[in-house]
Amino acid sequence: MAGIKGIGEARTYDGSDLRIGIIHARWNTQIIDALLRGTLQTLKASGVKEQNIVVQSVPGSYELPYAVQKMYTASQSQASTAAGGVLSSATDLLSQSTTDLTSMGSGKESGSGSGGGANKSSKQPFDAIIAIGALIKGSTMHFEYISDAVSHGLMKVQLESGCPVVFGLLTLLSEEQGLERAGIDAAGKGHNHGEDWGKGAVELGVKRRGWGEGTFVE
Repeated sequence: MAGIKGIGEARTYDGSDLRIGIIHARWNTQIIDALLRGTLQTLKASGVKEQNIVVQSVPGSYELPYAVQKMYTASQSQASTAAGGVLSSATDLLSQSTTDLTSMGSGKESGSGSGGGANKSSKQPFDAIIAIGALIKGSTMHFEYISDAVSHGLMKVQLESGCPVVFGLLTLLSEEQGLERAGIDAAGKGHNHGEDWGKGAVELGVKRRGWGEGTFVE
């Protein structure tokens, strides 16, 4: 009999206009690397452009909430700087003669050409950030303290920033559980949860934009 646990009906969202951040811990690398691969594959399959995916790492899972907060702040700074550059360029254009503007519009003097900027990375704030880590229970209370602190920290950052944070922290009772949830267990029974996190980030990114515009995307 099949279990009832799972995300339910699969839905497809267009991530081609999104900018997604990923921050992962480096502890338990075998598990983390597989989860990261699954996340990236799903993001790209959902249309998110490779140049609009920013991947960072921190030593351990305890640092994830701080890193998420700073990544989002950095993306906001990039957006502000980019906006300032656009305003400056517009001011420069207005100060030029009509002849100069016509020349630039034709692309003969500006260096523009077919496909120019097609691969330029976005400087908009992140639409969602995925936090990936793997904690494996040992013989002390370290596991419980870190699991609880990171879980609450990520939720707090998400609510305070308004940026969706996908919870990619595995809290594991054994190494085998981690291998299964990374889809790399010897028996081949597992599923790479990174794939779910990538889909979740795209869905939340799209819905967040809709909510910001006063619309509801389903």
